Amino acid sequence: MLPPVFSTQDDELICRIGRETLRLSPVGPSAIRVRATKNAQFDDTLPSGLLPDIAPTQPHRIVIDGDLAIVTNGRLRAEVRKMPRGLEPTLELAFFDTETGETLLEEEIPHILYPNTRNYDAEDGHLWRIETRFKAHDGERFYGLGQHQHGRLDQKGCVIDLLQMNTEVVIPFLVSSRGYGFIWNNPGTGRVELAANRTKWTLEASPQIDYVVLAGPGPRDVLAGYAALTGHPPMMPDWAMGFWQCKLRYSTQDEVLRIARGYVDRGLPIACLVIDFFNWTRGGEWRLNPEDFPDPAAMVAELKAMGIMPMVSIWPAVNANAENFGELRDAGFLIEHRRGVQAASVFVDAGSDGMVPLSFYDATNPEARAYHWARLKDGYVKHGFASFWMDANEPEVYPTHPDNMRYHLGDGRAVTNAYPVLHQQGYADHMAQDALTDGVMLSRSAWLGTQRYPVVVWSGDVKSTFADLARQVRAGLNMALSGIPWWTTDMGGFKGGDIRDPAFHELLVRWFQYGVFCPVFRLHGFRQDSAGDPRLGREFLFGGADNEVWSFGPEIEAHLTACLHLRERLRPYLARQMATAHRTGLPPMRPLFLEFPDDAQAVDIADQFMLGPDILVAPVLEAGASIRRLYLPAGQDWRDPWTGTDHAGGQWVDLRCPINRCPVLLRGGADTGLSDALARPSAE
Repeated sequence: MLPPVFSTQDDELICRIGRETLRLSPVGPSAIRVRATKNAQFDDTLPSGLLPDIAPTQPHRIVIDGDLAIVTNGRLRAEVRKMPRGLEPTLELAFFDTETGETLLEEEIPHILYPNTRNYDAEDGHLWRIETRFKAHDGERFYGLGQHQHGRLDQKGCVIDLLQMNTEVVIPFLVSSRGYGFIWNNPGTGRVELAANRTKWTLEASPQIDYVVLAGPGPRDVLAGYAALTGHPPMMPDWAMGFWQCKLRYSTQDEVLRIARGYVDRGLPIACLVIDFFNWTRGGEWRLNPEDFPDPAAMVAELKAMGIMPMVSIWPAVNANAENFGELRDAGFLIEHRRGVQAASVFVDAGSDGMVPLSFYDATNPEARAYHWARLKDGYVKHGFASFWMDANEPEVYPTHPDNMRYHLGDGRAVTNAYPVLHQQGYADHMAQDALTDGVMLSRSAWLGTQRYPVVVWSGDVKSTFADLARQVRAGLNMALSGIPWWTTDMGGFKGGDIRDPAFHELLVRWFQYGVFCPVFRLHGFRQDSAGDPRLGREFLFGGADNEVWSFGPEIEAHLTACLHLRERLRPYLARQMATAHRTGLPPMRPLFLEFPDDAQAVDIADQFMLGPDILVAPVLEAGASIRRLYLPAGQDWRDPWTGTDHAGGQWVDLRCPINRCPVLLRGGADTGLSDALARPSAE
């Protein structure tokens, strides 16, 4: 007896044609999950960004009618049709809004012979090179997809590589202006092409396709649905909303305490002091160097007594000369390589005079995660550390050849993009077990579901230029639209800033003014000093020049100090926005169209944003600017807290922006306390 094309099993639609099997499952609120493979069965060992229990929360049903099968879940309807194509039939999918009847997303009808809509080319073993195509629509806009440095908010027309890299964070979740969200629940490498003639998702080597379509109708609904499917963020600890001080690098216990006392003695607000890399003996031993940090418990205790949370950098890299390299290798706890030597990259390390080979522990292995935490607990946690900087956790492999990487969970091409979130999960699980309830992770990478852990993502090693500052504004908004509410940048940029250069001083002040209104307010950088040692800001082991608010001269110190105090006054408002993110998934940083969906002009604004519902921020993104042109969304009046002037919405205005002022306006009817918080005397 021949198997039917359509059948049902456990509240799923099963579709079979030729060697291909599709499974459509109603999940969560108004969402449908689609899985497809040409293998005999689906691979359930692949990392998934979805929560384990995402049963449908809306009325749902499955109907089979001849060559048509329909799955409905709340506002979303999926139709699967058996269609004649070329020499053999195929199955075609389309998704509709049940309330409006509009088509949200539909597969592209293939050429008569090749390639198919879902095309499989055989790779190694059970892996396939897979492409799936969807029709393009004029005027459609795409947001999200993590963090990228292309400088765009709307990513229609872009080709995005799906590979974790420094400054490039892959979170394969799209928000479409057509009223739907799309979760590409595949940890494999590949790309997405958001072209004018089609949208195409490619996997380089994977056993299957796995994605979720969720109906809006608006972006707020899509973000709420994404949080329901992948996890809500925890409530951010109060301390984390303050000012974070960091540089490359504080190399001794005495230096750390000297900087902390410098802030306290000056009466400057500081919430966190970060100890950067090479604090360890050798990479992978995961313990502080006792020569540089002779009494870390006393250091941590003094910092906490000053009201400062210490954070310490931990890399997942393992030096081939580390004392425990052999046991990690023998236990199978390192990422292996298909060919060549077992080294992921060659880089400098503490305890070494030159370059050394580095491997990475395998975060896809739960036993390796437990081993890593046990070493971390003995090397750091026992001294009182509860917050950790997870640097180089893409993992930062050079050259970046996923096809040469073999993980516990499989081929690098099939699983590598999930490395950051599995690394974060290991920390979060053990932090909860060890009652480190106020701890936070600072991470350079992320994937689907990162937001459900206490993780701040930052934008990586960007340059100290106004162009890079402008790119971070767009990157941060797309991260917010990727479900990441906890996000920040290296204020001032990471590379290239000279502490004696007036041009850098201007950039630093403008970046601080932007940072005040970011979810996390963190200073970091690898600074140069044109009058100091030429190794500063150029040689990692030597470190960088001073990078505290008083390091750039009295005038700049005054501007940066004003930003610190402004941030302190905003913390109660920011805490309310973080509580909203915790409850609903709505991020504190929001593109204008998220707050003003009915304003046709707001959708085109990429260099302004809302912090919560009431604060409009227009960072100064050009050197030498004294006037900032910005758009005021319609339907509201807007108050300039610096001058007390009211402006009607629905218009463009030119506002003065002297070096001590970032254009910020308050939504009419907002909490009057915000005017008091933002306004301050200013000498122009």
